[in-house]
Amino acid sequence: MAQRRPRDTSCTVVLVRHGRTATTGRVLPGRAPGLHLSETGINQADAVAARIGTLPRPPSAVYASPLERAMETAAPIARALHLRVRTAKGLLECDFGEWTGASLAALRRKKEWRTVLGAPSTFRFPRGESFTEMQARVWDEVLALGAKHPGQTIVAVSHADPIKAVVATALGVPLDLFQRTVVSTCSVSVVVVGTSVPFVLCVNSLGELRELVAS
Repeated sequence: MAQRRPRDTSCTVVLVRHGRTATTGRVLPGRAPGLHLSETGINQADAVAARIGTLPRPPSAVYASPLERAMETAAPIARALHLRVRTAKGLLECDFGEWTGASLAALRRKKEWRTVLGAPSTFRFPRGESFTEMQARVWDEVLALGAKHPGQTIVAVSHADPIKAVVATALGVPLDLFQRTVVSTCSVSVVVVGTSVPFVLCVNSLGELRELVAS
């Protein structure tokens, strides 16, 4: 009598940072509403949708942070896969509180900026979220989404810091080192959850994905 193959409980989560906006690299937009993709960002979203379409295991669901720039990035991905975009609040950008909308040039002059870069686990944004809270929130969301899709691949469109936090958690890297990771606009980072330990397939990929498989 043939033995049953064990059920695959793993989920491959394709994390995509939203595309470029008019303020990318100049302003800390946070959760402020009304920020849309620039023309460059729209083109980036179309390009990453085409790349995701070459994955060896096509995604079965597309999730996105509810902010406009994430939803607009997710839209062409969902169209290419003949899926709909589902919102996931846990994928939201960090709540930067009183720093929301501030220019990065001004923030870099603050004495607290050194803590943001070098010891983020100790920092809370004024009237906002701490990095520790953000990390727990987004990781819990990724685990929850993975549990909904065992044996499948899904897309999760989010923001730079949340994606860096997920990668750090999956790698077992301390939060105080997570700022050393770069996550570019419309880059792809892939983690596998639902296994005995999570693992990372790629980080900040801007190239081909057709041969991306867990070995």
